[in-house]
Amino acid sequence: MAATPIATFVKDPDAVLDYALDWTKWLEGDTLTSGTWTIDAGPTIASQNVSAGIVTMFLSGGVDGTTYVARCRIVTTGGRTEDRTIHIQVRER
Repeated sequence: MAATPIATFVKDPDAVLDYALDWTKWLEGDTLTSGTWTIDAGPTIASQNVSAGIVTMFLSGGVDGTTYVARCRIVTTGGRTEDRTIHIQVRER
């Protein structure tokens, strides 16, 4: 069963945009040891960053008319692992 996305975004195929998830409330005092974005084949994750409970990726490319699933997986110092999913709809603007 596919994960229900927490958000859906639209980007142009030529755009390079940042997408971020803020985990600070969910962490409840725990801290992130890692945060990693993955996405379906097509777009390129140009860079990723983890800072103060926020996991950010810069995304480029994608095929017009295609919706991609991006997943952010975090691991905490307390030993928790969690995922959140977003959808990226690539549309010519």
